[in-house]
Amino acid sequence: MTSDNVERIEAIRDPAERLRAATEGIAQAQRDLVELGRIRKSLIDELRQQGMSFSEIGEMAGLTRGRIHQILQAGPPTESRFFGHSPITVALPLRYLPGRPEEPVISSEDERAYEMLAGFLADLAFEVKRFLIPVGEPWSAPTASTVAICGPKSSATIAEAIARDPVFAFEPDPEDRWVIRHRLTSEVYVSPIDTGARTRTRDIAYVGRITTRKQRLLIIAGVHSLGSVGAVHYIQHNLHDLYRQAGLKDFSMVVASHHKGTQVVESSALCPPTLH
Repeated sequence: MTSDNVERIEAIRDPAERLRAATEGIAQAQRDLVELGRIRKSLIDELRQQGMSFSEIGEMAGLTRGRIHQILQAGPPTESRFFGHSPITVALPLRYLPGRPEEPVISSEDERAYEMLAGFLADLAFEVKRFLIPVGEPWSAPTASTVAICGPKSSATIAEAIARDPVFAFEPDPEDRWVIRHRLTSEVYVSPIDTGARTRTRDIAYVGRITTRKQRLLIIAGVHSLGSVGAVHYIQHNLHDLYRQAGLKDFSMVVASHHKGTQVVESSALCPPTLH
């Protein structure tokens, strides 16, 4: 918190309002401290990869060699920057049940994907906010860092974002199946659920970071909702490699997953991350 903010809060005449402002200011300062630590740690990692010693980095930062080493050992890992900075919004689509348009709901698979991702983000020291995507309406991310667990069929805003992807298209095929198509090779990725499989145990998902004119979104979109659960599982178990491959840049990829009940048995990159 800057000295200007402290003086502003001290100048508030109403005690209750001053207390609320001080409490909010402390919470914001704590968030800023975590995010600045995340940035500092990533920079130390970067300098180490360039061949600098702990002593050289310490001299640059005005810290001891031992303190630099402590910084690398503490706090959330550098790859957590893949998601952006706090607070992070996780957006879920509302859907109408057949015959019940007055009661939009969230699918059980989307709820499961949300719980997995929100817990993972909390473990990485992020503040998580939940946002429900309205049915049939455009929407904007309420925070700068937003993850949308939503496909183009459920949101025109997501469809417009993925349409800007230079690598993959996510659209219906001539058989009216939603598929992921590689724009450059014309290879088509079809969910096993749509190929006559007897059980709904395997699915695929689009994962990508897209920058539009209005916002930047990290999109997790299963061809079916089950695929979104598998994609979150993949991110949880491969964040280090994802950050190494994509960093903070726009990218897209295809993830495949195998499920048993509510558990993900296996997830893998069907098509690895490609930078835009």
